[in-house]
Amino acid sequence: MSDTQSDGRRPVFAAERRQRIIELVRANGAVSLRELAQAVHSSEVTVRRDLRALESEGLLNRHHGGATLPGELSREAGYTQKVSLESAEKAAIADLAGALVEDGDAIVIGPGTTTQEFARRLTRHSELAVVTNSLLVAQVLSTSPRVEVMLTGGTLRGPILALVGSAAEHSLAGLRVRRAFISGNGLTAERGLSTPNMQVAGVDRALAGAAEEVVVLADHTKIGVDTMVQTVAPDRIDHLVTDDAAPRDVLDDLSARGVRLHVAEI
Repeated sequence: MSDTQSDGRRPVFAAERRQRIIELVRANGAVSLRELAQAVHSSEVTVRRDLRALESEGLLNRHHGGATLPGELSREAGYTQKVSLESAEKAAIADLAGALVEDGDAIVIGPGTTTQEFARRLTRHSELAVVTNSLLVAQVLSTSPRVEVMLTGGTLRGPILALVGSAAEHSLAGLRVRRAFISGNGLTAERGLSTPNMQVAGVDRALAGAAEEVVVLADHTKIGVDTMVQTVAPDRIDHLVTDDAAPRDVLDDLSARGVRLHVAEI
């Protein structure tokens, strides 16, 4: 079985294509369906069929947005792995989420490359108070004299450049802000937001607990994905900002649970 290439390239046989898919997933930890299709020069329909076959052989785990290696429930992708993935989607999500912040707000922001992109949209605001455990978010906002930035305490977690642990959680106790803007590694209608790391989950819960409303920023590769540790239950999520490649059935289920959807067009 092979795909015929319309641009003159030789056909790519299934065995070769599937080996390349495995290599990409091993290198990145998690890869979206769109990225895989582009990398192997095949249609998403063909790659989806490949993923089913590879999953049946126990070589990877298939989910709505793409694929991960077996055991990825306990693996946390680092900043350098994530920073280049789905950059257009993250920028569009950040633009849309920026509309949920007004001058004079007090907000908390969690770690992640999407929240870092979101923070770039906040430098135009005045009288804005931001509490974060993310060194990336703090660095972005440090250029704006009209935004007051407060870092939590805690222990530095290198892979995501964020502060975690009991000191970070305790520094958030007693705070009350308008909204929390957090990301994660997976979001499902059944379990809500999740992450592979218990320390990260603890701080994410504390960030959510400090806010009147919780806003989740998640591109399509995270929608329908369930990782090891639940951070925010679905009934505690008020807004989801995502992109238009997110699986519609999961979005519908989240909407039915009262989550307000903000879908960016790419």
